[in-house]
Amino acid sequence: MDKTNLLASQILQGVGGEGNISKLENCMTRVRVEVHDDARLDLAHLKTLEGIKGYVKQGEQHQFIVGPGAAAKVVDAMRALLSEAGAPIQNDVARNKASAKAKYSAPMSGALRKLADVFIPLIPAFIASGLIMGIINLLKRPDIAGSIATDFPNILGLLAIFGGAVFAIMNILVGVNAARVFGGSQAMGGVMAGILSSPALAQITLFGETLQPGRGGVIAVLLVVALMCWLEKRLRNLLPESVELILNPLITTLMTATLAIVILQPLGGIISDGIAHGVNIAIDKGGLLVGAVLAGAFLPLVLSGLHQGLVPIHVELIQAHGSNPLLPILAMAGVGQVGAAMAVYMKTRNARLKKVIKGALPVGILGIGEPLIFGVTLPLGRPFIGACLGGAVGGALICYWKVATVITFGISGLPLALTIISGKVMLYLAGLVITVLAGFIFTWLMGFNDPEE
Repeated sequence: MDKTNLLASQILQGVGGEGNISKLENCMTRVRVEVHDDARLDLAHLKTLEGIKGYVKQGEQHQFIVGPGAAAKVVDAMRALLSEAGAPIQNDVARNKASAKAKYSAPMSGALRKLADVFIPLIPAFIASGLIMGIINLLKRPDIAGSIATDFPNILGLLAIFGGAVFAIMNILVGVNAARVFGGSQAMGGVMAGILSSPALAQITLFGETLQPGRGGVIAVLLVVALMCWLEKRLRNLLPESVELILNPLITTLMTATLAIVILQPLGGIISDGIAHGVNIAIDKGGLLVGAVLAGAFLPLVLSGLHQGLVPIHVELIQAHGSNPLLPILAMAGVGQVGAAMAVYMKTRNARLKKVIKGALPVGILGIGEPLIFGVTLPLGRPFIGACLGGAVGGALICYWKVATVITFGISGLPLALTIISGKVMLYLAGLVITVLAGFIFTWLMGFNDPEE
């Protein structure tokens, strides 16, 4: 039996067997299980299994951190075993239900998580776009790519189209996803976003002002689609079934679009401009202090779930200014975890903890910090604080140096260097190294209680 199937079998036994599982799913790094009877779980044994890098309880859901790539394989193996045993699980229901409040969740974390769900499906597109833009930046540098940019301008032009495509249809994608999350018709959500983005708006004057296509960006789209979904559901209950299919989309479109143009798009524009200008002013004027606070407080925000509220801000910054100075600052929070974990590795005498760190460090450097957070620093306590302080040092420097990226979100750590704006790459790398050192030093000085074998 290979390691994946062995771990899957051991987890099934540890959670009380096939009959005790009610829901099973995975994210990028975690096996997520809900059970009928928590008393049948053997958590002490599960935490010691080879391959389990950490454990988190969120409401009724038990989450076992196994690392990127491994999570999907382990869950597939568990489902195969469940299928052989004839034990049904509610996979589809589990995927469509929001998780219960996290252990550290704040009052607004559920609503913010719902907001983030609008943008999470776009992450692959954001990553591809950012990396392509990074490649273009490298090809434009004569000291790296020579005369490629001047010799093959059409190639760079095509790459620019490939990299910018997601932003050309950003509002449409957000409209479709928002309608899905808010419980409305996805096609209608796309239509509402299309109306707000239509170039024909520039030819119309209303109340003495020329309308602006795309004004308010994704904020306006979210407001309009939320109204559309609310109205669509109300009309579905009010209209007779015989005419609901015809009249509902007609009335919903006319009423929502009218309110969107007159009220919601201007309101979205005010909010969008305020967010973009406010963040840029804070970063420009706040310098070291603002960078330290943002990076130092980011991991506690992640634990509380409040970091989900930052997702639309990342998108707004790209739409408004073409670059995102916030993401590189926040990325230093995860980098601080790397330094803290290195200090723990050098100090601990616990062989299992050393093994967990050895497996989690490479993915931590690549920007996936969950195995380090939940498997190493957070359970030990003080190393988590040391990592936050190290992140604060790096965030302060990144903010002071005005480093920015060309992507919204999706990647972090060392790979983010490929998306940093021209002229700031070396500063980002310098900040990354300094953050690792700071996290290491803070953790080394603060120490920790070394767990017994």
